[in-house]
Amino acid sequence: MIALLGLPLANYFFPEVMAIRVFGFTLTWLLLGVLFFPLVWMISWTFIKRSIALEDAEVAEVKRTGDEKPGGNA
Repeated sequence: MIALLGLPLANYFFPEVMAIRVFGFTLTWLLLGVLFFPLVWMISWTFIKRSIALEDAEVAEVKRTGDEKPGGNA
């Protein structure tokens, strides 16, 4: 949310700062066009890792409760 709302607000309140050129890009385009994608990749990677961990925990719980039931594996 900070990245989504922060860039327009920074452009509005600090236009001279956001117009500074960094590596040939204005700061606005550097943040939006270049640095935004690695941020999204990191968020995606974190989401996938957490999803896998939750899935593994769910599988372990099912195996554990399945072993406790009479009759063995269900």
